[in-house]
Amino acid sequence: MHQICVIGSGYVGLVSGACFAELGNRVVCLDTDIERVASLQEGKLPFFETGLEDLVRRNTAAERLSFTSEYAEGVGGAEFLFLCLPTPPSPNGAADTSILRSALETLAPLLCEPYPVIVVKSTAPVGTCASLQRLLEKLDPALAHVAIVSNPEFLREGSAIADFLNPDRVVLGAEVLSAADAVRALYDPLDAPVLTTDSATSEMIKYASNAFLATKISFVNEVADICERVGADISLVADGMGLDRRIGKSFLRPGVGYGGSCFPKDTQALAHLGAMHGADPKLLRAVMDVNTHQFKRVLHKLRAELGSLDGATVAVWGLAYKPDTDDVREAPAIEIIRLLEQEGAHVRAHDPVAMLKAAPKLPATTMCRDPYDAAAGADAVLLLTEWKEFKSIDLDRVAALMHAPLLIDGRNVFNAAAAHDAGFVYVGVGRPRMGPHRREAHVLARRG
Repeated sequence: MHQICVIGSGYVGLVSGACFAELGNRVVCLDTDIERVASLQEGKLPFFETGLEDLVRRNTAAERLSFTSEYAEGVGGAEFLFLCLPTPPSPNGAADTSILRSALETLAPLLCEPYPVIVVKSTAPVGTCASLQRLLEKLDPALAHVAIVSNPEFLREGSAIADFLNPDRVVLGAEVLSAADAVRALYDPLDAPVLTTDSATSEMIKYASNAFLATKISFVNEVADICERVGADISLVADGMGLDRRIGKSFLRPGVGYGGSCFPKDTQALAHLGAMHGADPKLLRAVMDVNTHQFKRVLHKLRAELGSLDGATVAVWGLAYKPDTDDVREAPAIEIIRLLEQEGAHVRAHDPVAMLKAAPKLPATTMCRDPYDAAAGADAVLLLTEWKEFKSIDLDRVAALMHAPLLIDGRNVFNAAAAHDAGFVYVGVGRPRMGPHRREAHVLARRG
């Protein structure tokens, strides 16, 4: 059993802490947010993640997992200090590492021999571990012997526990091999491939991985746009591409764009990093441009069907940036709703778990108890998050509730023919449109 202190009880910190406890370690999750710590001590989680509540409850009851807001309590006796802190984007696109540096300044006076290994799990720019090492030495020359290891996380919201316990790989970056070996031992129960590098390479692996996945999404969305114009079906095109083992099926699903806390900021941060070092990241800029355009294409499709959006009632199904999470950070739905409301549309929205977090960001939006309530009297429905609840919805019932049954399927969830048979004009992403052109009928119906 190892003694671990996880600093930061946000998404990465809480999942990592609970999973390390599940592996038999004694873990203290440290957070300076006193209210958050008090809630966690009562078994209340600050966000939704499938299976996490049970995992936290079980390991807390087994006294392998605890929570504190006091640095001295968390650090005392710890063999490993995992930094799981935010690195939000600066106005220029660079990742802001000031929270990491501030935490290290607080930690420094508490460190004593035998020194713990400091592990940076936060997504941080290349050179961060080296910078933190220099900061430690500046704060106290004796701390030059404290090892810092880069250990980027690859957790997908909605499946984070499975990703931690069954990883594709574990990446460790360090200049002191013995420190990397010590961290590696924590992951031995997982029997996962481990790649050990220098810290700069480890930091780049994280950014390059996320940027590549973002690139696949923007690529398939751009191909979907072309498919709509030439009459091809992107769903079948993506299937045909994905069967090629060199390409693979993952992240070849077209939609309304990527979002969340990682892809947008990490792609932007990598582009900024490259530009600051003399590179010209044209591809990364194009990836971001295509993604922004996807949000606007939803409005183009609505205007093509409804004419002016001023006075239209639009139902939105899904607010989280992906299913099985309540995370609305950089969620396409949030930006799309804001654009709709700027054009005078009234939005009625439903999401199985994310409405509480979305509501403060969307004060003019009506949050509805279920997808049927959202669709009642609407001129159009936008499917923006592919929750299972929406996949099994009764389309005949929805069509009967609507003022005019128009379905913009932003995730290609529904069978187009079935939606058309239920009475909808169906518009997907990169798929042939189904139904008569009823723009004038919509406009006249709203006026009358």
